[in-house]
Amino acid sequence: MRDMTSVALAFSGGLDTTVCVSLLKEEYGYDEVVGVTVDVGQPESEFEEAQETADAHGLDLHVVDAKDEFADLCFDSVRANATYQGYPLGTALARPVIANAILEVAQEEGCDALAHGCTGKGNDQLRFEVIWRASDLDVVAPVREMGLTREWEKQYAEEKGLPVKAGNDGVWSIDTNLWSRSIEGGQLEDPGYVPPEDIYEWTETPKGETGTVDITFENGYPVAVDGEEMEPAALIEHLNDLAGQYGVGRTDMMEDRMLGLKVRENYEHPAATTLLTAHEGLEQLVLTKEERDFKEQIDQQWANKGYQGLVDAPFVKALEGFIGETQTRVTGTVTIKFDGGRARPVARDSDYAVYSEEAASFNTETVNGITQEDATGVAKYHGFQSRLANAAVAKATKDKPELATDGGDADDADDESQ
Repeated sequence: MRDMTSVALAFSGGLDTTVCVSLLKEEYGYDEVVGVTVDVGQPESEFEEAQETADAHGLDLHVVDAKDEFADLCFDSVRANATYQGYPLGTALARPVIANAILEVAQEEGCDALAHGCTGKGNDQLRFEVIWRASDLDVVAPVREMGLTREWEKQYAEEKGLPVKAGNDGVWSIDTNLWSRSIEGGQLEDPGYVPPEDIYEWTETPKGETGTVDITFENGYPVAVDGEEMEPAALIEHLNDLAGQYGVGRTDMMEDRMLGLKVRENYEHPAATTLLTAHEGLEQLVLTKEERDFKEQIDQQWANKGYQGLVDAPFVKALEGFIGETQTRVTGTVTIKFDGGRARPVARDSDYAVYSEEAASFNTETVNGITQEDATGVAKYHGFQSRLANAAVAKATKDKPELATDGGDADDADDESQ
């Protein structure tokens, strides 16, 4: 008699993972499927739906609270000004947190394998598996390995009588966490399709109202809103509600995935947009030009690795060494104004400001003993090398003899005609 085999499944209660439960038993031969749902800030209704679906399967469901860990990672991304092709990283940052939590449950339960419901076309398969393949457990991906489509999955779920509620009755594929809400699939796959307003839940349609909020940072981390200190998860939730009322944080884009596919994605991220905008506004005040210029490159590298799910890579730790050093002075308060669906900084204050109002003012004659006339010498030298280069090119062009249009010498052409 063979030993019982078990697999830990990343379980959301959505269409993909719901059909995977039966397939892991019927097609892969596992005796037991252990469902793991990881809380990274989804709405309570999703946990209720996951439990309902798990009960219909007779599935043992583990719910792991990783919201605080995820919020901390989101704040790390703020220090790195992390966006990918213009939108804040939400799903990408959540996946390594979820993958680690599932791995821990699998090891505690003595599972033989780990499974997910990702397709072979998306990014999430890579983000999960980069964590899991560092373990000694097998990795199983039914949707990818069986080449399943969503239409096939819907029909299969209907035949099995599985209670599946995914997005707008399954029309959209929706992923929600503290940092962002993504909507894709269905008619949204057509780049020419204008999405209806009802795909949005976190953001109101901008109606012209304006408002302001003060965000306080310490060492680059958001710590308070309007003077009230908050823990990371609570602060994010508060700003999602506040900024969302002004329509802040909508992105409709054509995104380039890691596998080379270009896909239509819609996102909502009011808190993320607000915090990233405020943080960058504070860095403008406290960092030197050299630091800002170089940090743009560092931030882009951090964001790329974050998008790939490689936040634990040695390279990222090295990047964070530079980021951490710059953030020791990113302490202060930024006032953000919400206007027309945008969030923009309208005031900044910090004890570390690399700024002198007296020096910058047009009403002062000198700057730390330097007079305006002292700038004359700088103005004379400014662009001097470029002027020399342009003059040399002009002279060389002028002195160069002209050639005949046929490529030969004009006198040679006369000789040949005689």
